[in-house]
Amino acid sequence: MTAQPPPGPNPPSPAPASSPANRTMLWPFVVFGLGLLLIFNSSGTFAEGQSQVRPAAAAPAPASAPATPSATASTPAGPALPRSAPKRLSITDIAVDAPFIPLSIGASGQLNAPPPNDKNLVGWFQGGVTPGERGASIVAGHVDTKTGPAVFLQLSWLKPGSKVDIAREDGTVATFKVDSVETFSKARFPNERVYADTPSPELRLITCGGEYDRKAQDYTANVVVFAHLDSVRRA
Repeated sequence: MTAQPPPGPNPPSPAPASSPANRTMLWPFVVFGLGLLLIFNSSGTFAEGQSQVRPAAAAPAPASAPATPSATASTPAGPALPRSAPKRLSITDIAVDAPFIPLSIGASGQLNAPPPNDKNLVGWFQGGVTPGERGASIVAGHVDTKTGPAVFLQLSWLKPGSKVDIAREDGTVATFKVDSVETFSKARFPNERVYADTPSPELRLITCGGEYDRKAQDYTANVVVFAHLDSVRRA
């Protein structure tokens, strides 16, 4: 599933609809200061990364309690919002308008994934900060599914300055401004840079990218959109 040009965009060459069904999306995941390497696959779960990828640490992230800035984090910069779950993601530049589903880490140590049969759905890691809270909020989505293109197909087309709106349950809309859109090889994914604590509210949009390796039945890279909280308004 997945291959998101979630994040990022240079649209990865999506695999044709006839490609093998068990495609996967790798998201090396570092939360709470612990490295967690995950693969998002079409079976509906995130599995631990294979040996060719080197996670920052082997321990899985806790499934409870939101991530909080570490003691070594720099002085907080700018305002932040209280915790409130996201309801809907809107990115006008790439025609995205999708509801959220919370993602959590199950008893097996795997991060549950959004349903693979829903092409217009994004997930957020509910064990971390919510969009608008101080820290880096993690949002992921499919670039395609077994039935065709999905919500983050054009994620890599975003550019610095693009706006990302997230409607929250508390009635506010947090608008993030894109700082950069980058593509990283799954074998050299910069865990610390993507998942490290931040002193101000930030957002990471993640999906698969790069070329589709038919033999491995996986995309070769991940697209990551880095963004910061720009403004807040009432819905």
